[in-house]
Amino acid sequence: MQFLSDTQTHKGLVRKINEDACLALPESGVWAVADGMGGHEAGDVASQLVMDTLSRAISRHPGNPSVEMLTAALHEANAAVCRFAEEHLDGQTAGSTVVVLFIERGQYHVLWVGDSRCYLLRDRRLSQLSSDHSQVNEMVQQGLISADEAEHHELANVITRAIGVERRIEVDHISGSCLAGDLYLLCTDGLNKEIPDNEIEQYMGHGSIAEANKALLHSTLVSGAKDNVTCILVSMNVSGIVSECSKTIPLYLKTNV
Repeated sequence: MQFLSDTQTHKGLVRKINEDACLALPESGVWAVADGMGGHEAGDVASQLVMDTLSRAISRHPGNPSVEMLTAALHEANAAVCRFAEEHLDGQTAGSTVVVLFIERGQYHVLWVGDSRCYLLRDRRLSQLSSDHSQVNEMVQQGLISADEAEHHELANVITRAIGVERRIEVDHISGSCLAGDLYLLCTDGLNKEIPDNEIEQYMGHGSIAEANKALLHSTLVSGAKDNVTCILVSMNVSGIVSECSKTIPLYLKTNV
């Protein structure tokens, strides 16, 4: 199958630095975003360590990656972030969320820790494939609050799982079949906390993926962009491998736009 992808990242209009990081490896069928934890020391270093560890793990396996290998790489990244905090932050915590999309043999695999998200637009309908590791999401699942109430709840920024916070992490994983025309979105919460899902659906359904992705970023900035924002769009076609953004982004990147 053919992959067409586009990546956008921005520090937003409030934060001084971009603590997000992202990875685009269409030749391996792997894309990822990470969000350094706000309020913690060296969140930008933590998110980049996650991307670097994933990239190195994939480069060590010249054949196709696997879910098992990517999961092991995330555990390796967790250990690396913990080590960094011990050696350079005098015991303080550095952390990062992460969400990974891996496509192989007509199957998609999503792996995640934290509240960075993966969406799927299929037949013009948007669905969230990942499930936030957050306090408010647990409250929604328990029936204590509605999904709409969760978006603006006072605990909306409290996550329950992240890379680098505990010695051991649990990586969630979901798989499914790909269909031609599928459009996947990976994003940090700087996007979905500024734009509701119905607007994300509308933007994803219009124009090329580059135009759609720029529209997502632009709408976030118009809404105030109180956090860093990173979004990757990946579309499914029929044969070969093409990356729309491969000429403008390196193997892995972290940019302040």
